[in-house]
Amino acid sequence: MTNPLFYAKILLFGEYGIIEDSQGLTLPYSFYKGTLKFSSLDSEFEKKSNGHLIKYAEYLQTLELPEGFELNVSEFLKEISKGLFFDSNIPQGYGVGSSGALVAAIFERYSITKYIPDFVSKDQLKNLKKVFGLMESYFHGRSSGIDPLICYMNLPILIENKESVDKVAIPKSEEGKGAIFLIDSGMTGETGPMVQIFFEKMKTEGFRKTLKEEFIRYNNACIDSFLKKDMNPFFRNLKKLSHWAYEHFRPMIPESIFNIWKKGLDSNAYYLKLCGSGGGGYILGFTKDYDKAEKMLDGFHIEVIYRF
Repeated sequence: MTNPLFYAKILLFGEYGIIEDSQGLTLPYSFYKGTLKFSSLDSEFEKKSNGHLIKYAEYLQTLELPEGFELNVSEFLKEISKGLFFDSNIPQGYGVGSSGALVAAIFERYSITKYIPDFVSKDQLKNLKKVFGLMESYFHGRSSGIDPLICYMNLPILIENKESVDKVAIPKSEEGKGAIFLIDSGMTGETGPMVQIFFEKMKTEGFRKTLKEEFIRYNNACIDSFLKKDMNPFFRNLKKLSHWAYEHFRPMIPESIFNIWKKGLDSNAYYLKLCGSGGGGYILGFTKDYDKAEKMLDGFHIEVIYRF
């Protein structure tokens, strides 16, 4: 059995906004990965994973997938009975796509029609996103399909709007003073309850208005300037985006992060934003001077994901 690896993903921009048609930018993160494997299920981890796969296969049997995207679920069940499990170091509840990688791995192995990511057309991307949304909704109750799509394609993806996604080239990471990094909040987050809070907020007209007029504008401007590697407008809009989230996404910001979020805004040394739905897991940080930011964030576990 060849074991293709499926990497974690990071949603750089678009958290919550993509629900309301903002743009999003997401990229694979190879530090964390997962793959399907066989074993005699001696360890607790393997046994548990195999048990989860049985339940998931039962769910997949109930799904009606569009033509050309069907799965061979009977083969999946047969292989589960032979000791199949998902071997992954992707942390759950950290906003880096643990269920996305699993869905991508299962689709790659059991899809009756085989796709080669490099040759997937824009129309096929749209259909894959839909299929992955159905497959991943088992884990989150509702899914855009973006996480598994990134993990499956293993390429940066630009979310143009709710319906349309495309492959995109991002500027090459190079050794410079600036960096994008992850901060570990020290606690796991659950997507479901956070999304629920967001929908509750969306019931108020004031929040809907500021989301559309401010958040989405700053978010889209950040994506545009990042892809052009135009760093001055990028950081200008990033500060506005970080400040907006500090004001309006309070419940999604882990308590351990409140003070350092504000510290970044006050000092302009770095800016923070949610990584995925928030509530725990990782927080994203951006800085023009990583050494300075690292000193100010002493005591927090930080992972650099991109340099410029």
